[in-house]
Formats: sequence, structure tokens, C-alpha cells
Amino acid sequence: MSADGDTGTVSVHPVSRLDLRVEPGIWTEAERHRSAIDAHFAVRQAATPQIWNGRVLVMRHLEVEGETLVGRFIEVDFASFLWWRDHGWKPEFNVYNAFAAAALEGADGAFLLGVMAPWTAAAGRVYFPCGTPDLSDVTPDRRVDFEASLWRELAEETGLTRADIARDGGWTLVLDGRRAAVLRPLVLADEGEAVAEVIRARLAQEAEPELSGIRVVRHEADLTADVMPFAAAYVRNRWTAS
Repeated sequence: MSADGDTGTVSVHPVSRLDLRVEPGIWTEAERHRSAIDAHFAVRQAATPQIWNGRVLVMRHLEVEGETLVGRFIEVDFASFLWWRDHGWKPEFNVYNAFAAAALEGADGAFLLGVMAPWTAAAGRVYFPCGTPDLSDVTPDRRVDFEASLWRELAEETGLTRADIARDGGWTLVLDGRRAAVLRPLVLADEGEAVAEVIRARLAQEAEPELSGIRVVRHEADLTADVMPFAAAYVRNRWTAS
């Protein structure tokens, strides 16, 4: 299945292998808007000084071959990524926002989603712990290590580590327009609310946590409008498969 087009729909695809690499390249579509991008970032940074213009990765090519996700990334500045996101993920820019996410599931079947803190670039949105891949996720042989990215973001946002996980599932790709969320089911040893309370206590001790709260999702009514579509689609798919 090729995913070079943008249908605007949300679809779920099981994948068992990731073939992700970073390649040389310039985001030519974004560079044509450089002055607008710089001005937009200056406004966003003035409102939220914590954001910074680091280097991140966007996926230039995405394809699913059987159960293998093939992706090729280029390195861009965060200002360009943020401008693209804030202008509706323009499909003509020919990239995907591809990232790994920790799909946390309690021992009782409840899902744990994070509520993004007010100072972040995604303030108020609700989804599984994740982050835009960056240069620290690139291995010496130029692979993009989504597993390393997943565990790092999980620890940074929640304090959870591999020791808290009872069962680690395979990968699931959720395509949501120009978002390509690669989720990994991580079933916790304890029930969802108990783990949520531990995470909330940790967040309360941090000066500027990335998350302002934890949402425990058990029913359809818990999937409110602030839950990102890719996260809601994944949860519904898991309910259907159970």
C-alpha cells in the first residue's frame, strides 16, 4: 500500500517490521515560505518561550509493503514543522508527521493518554506519550530508531520504564491525513487508574512537566473532542479486536 496521497481519512494497519531511514534532502516546499516561517515562529516563541527551534525529522516517503512500514526521512528545523502543522498539514508539502507512540494499556484494559501542558506546542490535546523524532533517534548507519524514541518519550513524559510493562506488543500504524502514528501496545502490570495516580504524583513534582494530566479511557464517552483522532482510532480498533 502506498501512502503518498492524502485522503483525510483515518486508517489502522498492523505492521511487524519498521524500515526507517534518514536521507539527505531539503524540504524545498517549506523553504519557499522561509520568511513566513520565521515570522510565525517568532510569534509562537514570544507566546511560549519554552519552545525552541531544534532539528527534527519528517517523513518524505511512506509505504506499507506487506507488514513492513517503509519510511524515508529528512532533517528540518522545528520552525518549519510548526508552520506546516499550524497551517493544516498541507498535503502539497509532500511529507508526513511520523512518530512512535507508547499505547499504554492498564492490566484492566483501561488506556492511559496524556494531556499536553499549556506551555507545549500541542497544549490541551490528549494522546498517547510520543514525540517528533529528532537527530538523537538516528543510528550511526542512518536508521531512525522508533523504539528508542518511544522509550525516551515515555520516560520523559510519565517516568515509566520497561520495568513497568508486563507485555510489549508489536507495532500498529495509524494514518490520519498527514499524521503517521506508529503505536506500540504496552500493557502495564497494574490497573490503569493506579498507574495514572503514580504518574500524576510525579507530574506534580515537576516545575514544567510536558503533561498537565493523565486521562484514563474505558468507554466511548471518554473519547472526547480533545482526544487526537489517531489515538481515538487506535483505541476503538483495540476494542473491536478484543
